[in-house]
Amino acid sequence: MKITITGSLGHIGKPLTSTLVQKGHVVTVISSKPEKQKDIEALGATAAIGTLEDAAFLAATFTGADAVYTMVPPSDFFNPSFDLMAYWRRLANNFAQAIERSGVKRVVHLSSIGAHLDKNSGLILGHHAVEAILNKLSDVAITHMRPTAFYYNLYGFAAGIKNTGVIATNYGGDKVVWVSPIDIAAAVAEELETPLAGRKVRYVSSDELTGNEVANILGTAIGKPDLKWIIIPDEQLLSGLEAFGMPKNIAAGFVEMNASMRSGELFQDYYLNRPRVLGKVKLTDFAKEFAAAFKQG
Repeated sequence: MKITITGSLGHIGKPLTSTLVQKGHVVTVISSKPEKQKDIEALGATAAIGTLEDAAFLAATFTGADAVYTMVPPSDFFNPSFDLMAYWRRLANNFAQAIERSGVKRVVHLSSIGAHLDKNSGLILGHHAVEAILNKLSDVAITHMRPTAFYYNLYGFAAGIKNTGVIATNYGGDKVVWVSPIDIAAAVAEELETPLAGRKVRYVSSDELTGNEVANILGTAIGKPDLKWIIIPDEQLLSGLEAFGMPKNIAAGFVEMNASMRSGELFQDYYLNRPRVLGKVKLTDFAKEFAAAFKQG
Protein backbone atom coordinates (compact mmCIF):
# COMPACT_ATOMS: atom_id res chain seq x y z
CA MET A 1 0.00 0.00 0.00
CA LYS A 2 0.94 3.63 -0.51
CA ILE A 3 0.39 5.40 2.80
CA THR A 4 0.86 9.06 3.69
CA ILE A 5 1.14 10.08 7.33
CA THR A 6 1.12 13.44 9.08
CA GLY A 7 2.77 14.11 12.43
CA SER A 8 6.38 13.90 11.22
CA LEU A 9 8.52 11.64 13.45
CA GLY A 10 6.77 12.41 16.71
CA HIS A 11 5.87 10.08 19.56
CA ILE A 12 3.45 8.19 17.31
CA GLY A 13 4.78 9.03 13.85
CA LYS A 14 8.21 7.50 14.28
CA PRO A 15 7.14 4.02 15.46
CA LEU A 16 4.24 4.12 12.99
CA THR A 17 6.58 4.87 10.08
CA SER A 18 8.99 2.13 11.14
CA THR A 19 6.18 -0.42 11.45
CA LEU A 20 4.65 0.41 8.08
CA VAL A 21 8.00 0.37 6.25
CA GLN A 22 8.92 -2.96 7.84
CA LYS A 23 5.62 -4.37 6.59
CA GLY A 24 6.56 -3.41 3.05
CA HIS A 25 4.37 -0.37 2.56
CA VAL A 26 5.46 2.70 0.56
CA VAL A 27 5.32 5.46 3.15
CA THR A 28 5.41 9.23 2.76
CA VAL A 29 5.86 11.29 5.92
CA ILE A 30 4.77 14.93 6.03
CA SER A 31 6.94 17.22 8.14
CA SER A 32 7.20 20.99 8.41
CA LYS A 33 10.91 20.76 9.28
CA PRO A 34 13.41 20.30 6.41
CA GLU A 35 15.99 18.96 8.87
CA LYS A 36 13.74 15.93 9.46
CA GLN A 37 14.14 14.74 5.87
CA LYS A 38 17.29 12.71 6.52
CA ASP A 39 15.73 11.04 9.57
CA ILE A 40 12.60 10.16 7.61
CA GLU A 41 14.63 8.73 4.74
CA ALA A 42 16.78 6.78 7.19
CA LEU A 43 13.65 4.87 8.18
CA GLY A 44 12.99 3.98 4.55
CA ALA A 45 10.21 6.48 3.96
CA THR A 46 9.87 9.49 1.65
CA ALA A 47 9.80 12.97 3.17
CA ALA A 48 7.26 15.55 2.06
CA ILE A 49 8.30 18.91 3.53
CA GLY A 50 5.46 21.36 3.91
CA THR A 51 2.84 22.69 6.28
CA LEU A 52 -0.57 21.39 7.30
CA GLU A 53 -1.74 24.98 6.91
CA ASP A 54 -1.41 24.52 3.12
CA ALA A 55 -4.41 22.57 1.81
CA ALA A 56 -3.01 22.49 -1.74
CA PHE A 57 0.24 20.92 -0.49
CA LEU A 58 -1.74 18.34 1.46
CA ALA A 59 -3.90 17.48 -1.54
CA ALA A 60 -0.84 17.01 -3.75
CA THR A 61 0.85 14.84 -1.12
CA PHE A 62 -2.27 12.74 -0.48
CA THR A 63 -2.83 12.13 -4.21
CA GLY A 64 -2.08 8.54 -5.14
CA ALA A 65 -2.18 7.27 -1.55
CA ASP A 66 -4.24 4.21 -0.69
CA ALA A 67 -4.65 5.51 2.85
CA VAL A 68 -3.70 8.53 4.93
CA TYR A 69 -3.13 9.08 8.64
CA THR A 70 -4.08 12.53 9.92
CA MET A 71 -3.49 14.25 13.21
CA VAL A 72 -3.51 17.82 14.53
CA PRO A 73 -0.08 18.60 16.02
CA PRO A 74 0.22 20.07 19.52
CA SER A 75 -0.02 23.84 19.69
CA ASP A 76 1.48 26.61 21.81
CA PHE A 77 -0.61 26.60 24.97
CA PHE A 78 1.29 29.60 26.36
CA ASN A 79 0.56 32.02 23.51
CA PRO A 80 -2.14 34.41 24.82
CA SER A 81 -3.22 35.41 21.29
CA PHE A 82 -3.54 31.85 20.00
CA ASP A 83 -7.09 30.80 19.06
CA LEU A 84 -7.00 27.08 19.80
CA MET A 85 -10.43 26.15 18.43
CA ALA A 86 -9.82 28.12 15.24
CA TYR A 87 -6.56 26.22 14.79
CA TRP A 88 -8.28 22.85 15.19
CA ARG A 89 -11.07 23.73 12.78
CA ARG A 90 -8.67 25.23 10.22
CA LEU A 91 -6.50 22.12 10.02
CA ALA A 92 -9.55 19.85 9.98
CA ASN A 93 -10.95 21.76 7.02
CA ASN A 94 -7.56 21.53 5.30
CA PHE A 95 -7.55 17.77 5.80
CA ALA A 96 -11.11 17.49 4.49
CA GLN A 97 -10.32 19.56 1.39
CA ALA A 98 -7.15 17.59 0.70
CA ILE A 99 -8.88 14.24 1.13
CA GLU A 100 -11.69 15.27 -1.18
CA ARG A 101 -9.41 16.77 -3.85
CA SER A 102 -6.94 13.88 -3.78
CA GLY A 103 -9.56 11.16 -4.01
CA VAL A 104 -8.27 9.26 -0.98
CA LYS A 105 -10.84 6.74 0.22
CA ARG A 106 -9.29 5.45 3.48
CA VAL A 107 -8.44 7.71 6.42
CA VAL A 108 -7.26 6.97 9.94
CA HIS A 109 -7.46 10.04 12.15
CA LEU A 110 -5.92 10.56 15.57
CA SER A 111 -8.68 11.87 17.80
CA SER A 112 -9.01 11.48 21.58
CA ILE A 113 -10.98 9.89 24.33
CA GLY A 114 -13.87 12.22 25.13
CA ALA A 115 -14.31 13.34 21.51
CA HIS A 116 -17.91 12.10 21.64
CA LEU A 117 -18.74 14.95 24.03
CA ASP A 118 -19.97 18.32 22.76
CA LYS A 119 -19.59 20.09 26.11
CA ASN A 120 -17.87 19.87 29.52
CA SER A 121 -14.68 18.36 28.08
CA GLY A 122 -12.43 21.41 27.90
CA LEU A 123 -9.63 21.14 25.38
CA ILE A 124 -11.04 17.87 24.04
CA LEU A 125 -13.75 19.90 22.30
CA GLY A 126 -11.17 20.49 19.56
CA HIS A 127 -11.14 16.76 18.80
CA HIS A 128 -14.94 16.72 18.74
CA ALA A 129 -14.90 19.52 16.18
CA VAL A 130 -12.35 17.77 13.95
CA GLU A 131 -14.30 14.50 13.94
CA ALA A 132 -17.46 16.38 12.97
CA ILE A 133 -15.73 18.10 10.05
CA LEU A 134 -14.18 14.89 8.72
CA ASN A 135 -17.45 13.02 9.09
CA LYS A 136 -19.03 15.34 6.51
CA LEU A 137 -16.89 13.72 3.81
CA SER A 138 -18.82 11.34 1.58
CA ASP A 139 -17.57 8.06 0.15
CA VAL A 140 -14.55 8.05 2.51
CA ALA A 141 -13.95 5.34 5.11
CA ILE A 142 -12.70 6.91 8.35
CA THR A 143 -11.45 5.37 11.58
CA HIS A 144 -11.32 7.83 14.46
CA MET A 145 -8.62 6.63 16.85
CA ARG A 146 -9.42 7.69 20.41
CA PRO A 147 -6.39 7.12 22.63
CA THR A 148 -6.68 7.67 26.36
CA ALA A 149 -4.39 9.76 28.61
CA PHE A 150 -0.80 9.62 27.35
CA TYR A 151 1.86 8.30 29.71
CA TYR A 152 4.23 11.08 28.72
CA ASN A 153 1.82 13.71 30.10
CA LEU A 154 3.02 12.48 33.50
CA TYR A 155 6.32 14.28 32.85
CA GLY A 156 4.39 17.44 33.67
CA PHE A 157 4.30 16.37 37.33
CA ALA A 158 8.08 16.02 37.67
CA ALA A 159 8.72 19.57 38.88
CA GLY A 160 5.90 19.34 41.41
CA ILE A 161 7.26 16.07 42.78
CA LYS A 162 10.67 17.67 43.26
CA ASN A 163 9.28 20.86 44.81
CA THR A 164 6.45 19.49 46.97
CA GLY A 165 7.00 15.74 47.17
CA VAL A 166 3.53 14.92 45.80
CA ILE A 167 1.58 14.72 42.55
CA ALA A 168 -1.17 17.33 42.84
CA THR A 169 -3.98 17.75 40.32
CA ASN A 170 -7.79 17.81 40.16
CA TYR A 171 -8.44 14.19 39.07
CA GLY A 172 -7.25 10.67 39.78
CA GLY A 173 -9.36 9.35 42.65
CA ASP A 174 -10.90 6.67 40.45
CA LYS A 175 -9.20 4.77 37.67
CA VAL A 176 -7.69 6.76 34.82
CA VAL A 177 -7.02 5.04 31.50
CA TRP A 178 -3.47 5.49 30.19
CA VAL A 179 -1.78 4.74 26.88
CA SER A 180 1.64 4.46 25.27
CA PRO A 181 2.32 6.06 21.86
CA ILE A 182 3.86 2.75 20.83
CA ASP A 183 0.55 0.98 21.37
CA ILE A 184 -1.25 3.76 19.49
CA ALA A 185 1.14 3.39 16.54
CA ALA A 186 0.51 -0.36 16.42
CA ALA A 187 -3.26 0.17 16.40
CA VAL A 188 -3.06 2.89 13.72
CA ALA A 189 -0.95 0.62 11.50
CA GLU A 190 -3.52 -2.12 11.90
CA GLU A 191 -6.37 0.21 10.94
CA LEU A 192 -4.52 1.57 7.90
CA GLU A 193 -4.24 -1.99 6.59
CA THR A 194 -7.86 -2.88 7.34
CA PRO A 195 -10.58 -2.26 4.72
CA LEU A 196 -13.55 -0.32 6.04
CA ALA A 197 -16.84 1.15 4.88
CA GLY A 198 -18.31 4.17 6.62
CA ARG A 199 -17.16 5.30 10.05
CA LYS A 200 -15.50 3.54 12.96
CA VAL A 201 -14.32 4.61 16.41
CA ARG A 202 -11.47 2.68 18.01
CA TYR A 203 -10.22 3.28 21.52
CA VAL A 204 -6.60 2.53 22.40
CA SER A 205 -5.39 2.06 25.96
CA SER A 206 -2.49 0.39 27.74
CA ASP A 207 -3.25 0.47 31.47
CA GLU A 208 -6.08 1.39 33.86
CA LEU A 209 -4.86 2.78 37.18
CA THR A 210 -5.93 5.12 39.97
CA GLY A 211 -3.85 8.17 40.78
CA ASN A 212 -2.34 6.52 43.85
CA GLU A 213 -1.45 3.42 41.84
CA VAL A 214 0.33 5.68 39.35
CA ALA A 215 2.11 7.49 42.19
CA ASN A 216 3.23 4.19 43.70
CA ILE A 217 4.70 2.96 40.41
CA LEU A 218 6.44 6.24 39.57
CA GLY A 219 7.54 6.77 43.17
CA THR A 220 9.12 3.33 43.36
CA ALA A 221 10.95 3.98 40.08
CA ILE A 222 12.42 7.30 41.28
CA GLY A 223 13.26 6.17 44.80
CA LYS A 224 10.28 7.81 46.48
CA PRO A 225 8.08 4.81 47.39
CA ASP A 226 5.81 6.95 49.60
CA LEU A 227 4.87 9.33 46.76
CA LYS A 228 1.19 10.30 46.94
CA TRP A 229 -1.33 11.53 44.39
CA ILE A 230 -3.23 14.45 45.91
CA ILE A 231 -6.52 15.73 44.46
CA ILE A 232 -6.81 19.51 44.67
CA PRO A 233 -9.80 21.81 43.93
CA ASP A 234 -10.34 23.04 40.38
CA GLU A 235 -9.75 26.62 41.49
CA GLN A 236 -6.36 25.76 42.93
CA LEU A 237 -5.22 24.07 39.73
CA LEU A 238 -6.51 26.96 37.63
CA SER A 239 -4.61 29.56 39.67
CA GLY A 240 -1.48 27.40 39.55
CA LEU A 241 -1.60 27.09 35.76
CA GLU A 242 -2.16 30.82 35.36
CA ALA A 243 0.72 31.56 37.73
CA PHE A 244 2.88 29.33 35.51
CA GLY A 245 2.06 31.60 32.57
CA MET A 246 -0.77 29.76 30.84
CA PRO A 247 -3.50 32.03 29.40
CA LYS A 248 -6.72 31.87 31.40
CA ASN A 249 -8.87 30.39 28.62
CA ILE A 250 -6.39 27.58 27.93
CA ALA A 251 -5.90 26.91 31.65
CA ALA A 252 -9.68 26.75 32.09
CA GLY A 253 -9.82 24.22 29.25
CA PHE A 254 -7.26 22.02 30.99
CA VAL A 255 -9.10 22.23 34.29
CA GLU A 256 -12.45 21.35 32.69
CA MET A 257 -10.88 18.43 30.79
CA ASN A 258 -9.39 17.07 34.01
CA ALA A 259 -12.66 17.60 35.86
CA SER A 260 -14.46 15.49 33.26
CA MET A 261 -11.96 12.71 33.99
CA ARG A 262 -12.66 13.10 37.71
CA SER A 263 -16.41 12.83 37.17
CA GLY A 264 -15.98 9.87 34.85
CA GLU A 265 -17.85 11.62 32.02
CA LEU A 266 -14.79 11.59 29.75
CA PHE A 267 -14.46 7.80 30.09
CA GLN A 268 -18.12 6.79 29.72
CA ASP A 269 -18.00 5.97 26.02
CA TYR A 270 -14.63 4.26 26.44
CA TYR A 271 -16.09 1.74 28.88
CA LEU A 272 -19.04 1.14 26.54
CA ASN A 273 -16.57 0.38 23.72
CA ARG A 274 -13.56 -0.82 25.69
CA PRO A 275 -10.80 -2.57 23.68
CA ARG A 276 -10.88 -6.34 24.06
CA VAL A 277 -7.13 -6.30 24.71
CA LEU A 278 -5.10 -3.51 26.29
CA GLY A 279 -1.76 -2.45 24.81
CA LYS A 280 1.51 -4.14 25.60
CA VAL A 281 3.33 -1.17 27.17
CA LYS A 282 2.45 -0.85 30.85
CA LEU A 283 3.08 2.04 33.24
CA THR A 284 5.83 -0.01 34.87
CA ASP A 285 7.63 0.11 31.49
CA PHE A 286 7.15 3.86 31.12
CA ALA A 287 8.25 4.40 34.74
CA LYS A 288 11.81 3.47 33.73
CA GLU A 289 11.85 6.30 31.18
CA PHE A 290 10.25 8.65 33.70
CA ALA A 291 12.87 7.81 36.31
CA ALA A 292 15.74 8.43 33.89
CA ALA A 293 14.33 11.82 32.89
CA PHE A 294 13.52 12.70 36.50
CA LYS A 295 17.08 12.07 37.65
CA GLN A 296 18.56 14.05 34.75
CA GLY A 297 16.19 17.00 35.05
